Amino acid sequence: MIKIAPSLLAADFANLEKEIKDIGNADFVHLDVMDGQFVPNISFGIPVIKALRKHTGLTFDVHLMIKNPLKYIKAFADAGADIITFHVEADDDVSDTIKEIKSCQKKCGIVLSPDTPAEAVIPYLDMVDMILVMSVYPGFGGQKYIPASADKLKKIKEYIGQRDIDLEIDGGITADNVKQVIDAGANVIVAGTSVFGKENRKEAIEGLRK
Repeated sequence: MIKIAPSLLAADFANLEKEIKDIGNADFVHLDVMDGQFVPNISFGIPVIKALRKHTGLTFDVHLMIKNPLKYIKAFADAGADIITFHVEADDDVSDTIKEIKSCQKKCGIVLSPDTPAEAVIPYLDMVDMILVMSVYPGFGGQKYIPASADKLKKIKEYIGQRDIDLEIDGGITADNVKQVIDAGANVIVAGTSVFGKENRKEAIEGLRK
């Protein structure tokens, strides 16, 4: 099943309650948390996620682009995250971070930046619920899709095999290239400006599905 996860990074930050209600036909809400260290940008954090949690029943897919995710896992879990993903390139031990997420009774995922090879997922395939492939460099919205991401998706899909693991793609996804990434194995589609950049968000989500 294909799941659409609009990225709140592209929404109108002055009207987040309305924005999140405008995407009620999505499957997930993708929440990009940036610390200004792991990536050069700063976005939003625990208070915003906690405030939004009461306004929607959608799955909160929280993507931590932070240097030390381990010490913040419980706080994000308590704020309302349903899935917590973090970068294998972060400073904290990957296995320890996965265990911490699981101890909070949340789904967990690992994220690969564009320059990280597909093989990086292999040690963690029996530990995670999701693998997120970045098809742009993390830190800023609105970038163009990196075409080589499709080959990485295909490799990771082979590694996943029969395991029950979602394969997510994030970065530059539009109605023009969404079929390509789905054909390559992705089943969770993060879309920022291609949803929030449209006047009718529900229609944009259905357009991606089609």
